Amino acid sequence: MKVTLKDIARESGYSITTVSHALSGYGDVNENTRQHIIAIAERLGYQPNLAARHLRSKQTKTIGMVIPLTTYYSDPFFMELLSGVGRQAAEYGYDLLLSAQQPGEEELSAYRRIVASSRIDGVVVARVQRDDPRITFLKEARHPFVVFGRSNANDYPYIDVDGRAGIRQIVLHLARLGHRRIAFILSPPQLAFTTLRYEGYCQGLDEAGLSLRDDYVVEGDLTRASGHAAALRLLALPEPPTAIVACNDSMAIGAMLAIQERKLVVGRDVAVAGFDDIPAAANASPPLTTVRQPIYDIGRQALDMLIRVIRNEPVENLHVLLVPELIVRASSGGMI
Repeated sequence: MKVTLKDIARESGYSITTVSHALSGYGDVNENTRQHIIAIAERLGYQPNLAARHLRSKQTKTIGMVIPLTTYYSDPFFMELLSGVGRQAAEYGYDLLLSAQQPGEEELSAYRRIVASSRIDGVVVARVQRDDPRITFLKEARHPFVVFGRSNANDYPYIDVDGRAGIRQIVLHLARLGHRRIAFILSPPQLAFTTLRYEGYCQGLDEAGLSLRDDYVVEGDLTRASGHAAALRLLALPEPPTAIVACNDSMAIGAMLAIQERKLVVGRDVAVAGFDDIPAAANASPPLTTVRQPIYDIGRQALDMLIRVIRNEPVENLHVLLVPELIVRASSGGMI
């Protein structure tokens, strides 16, 4: 049974008008009252009729983003993406509402709150999960959104870089340099791009005539520290790899630090490559070979697409898959 404003009013003890104003973000409702009403709406599973609401009210001229609290202001990927989204939003005269939440239920609750309170006109979603409850919620709420990435169900607007092709390029590059023992530092399994990049790793090995070794595949959490720890594990193997590919640049830079701690030379004794081409990649010591995905430009493109979705304007392509570019630097070096 669909939950109505009347149901929320009965449960909260406030009038239907107060409930409506609280959920619509009007300034005549006390903030404590608003949060109480929003909490009840979430608990009851209230889904606002956004189409009707937008007919009755003006747009907020605000775009929302929710990022993991664990990476707040420290993850170069999100900083690049936020810069691109924010810059383009400003050109359209929109503000950017940013919320940092713990991944999981807290993050999903943040989406529910900002949608229920009508504080934003649309959302940019990133770091997509394979079965992403955020996307499911936004689709059910009929709230405008655009995604950086692809999940198991891709019936929504997205921009992505072909991670499978990108990792394949790196593996073949290393194989051409003579490497036969190529290891891989995976990203967390719940992320949608993890499967795609792992498939690229396997495909590259197969095309190079190399066998997949389970002990050469270790998992990280996209941080520099996890790349460092993963590389130490790999280097401690009886037959350590001569090349390490990481699912992102931060883990690759961490791996380089581990190699250097072992008194080995990156690019000569052990080759390293990453994915993203964050600003730190070119400035690493040695500079990092990587797959470039133009994060800043993707942020701007995602915002362009989102504005058109909000305005109900035609979008030429709602599913954009960009071809990645291999950037070869000193960290991949060559065999001795």
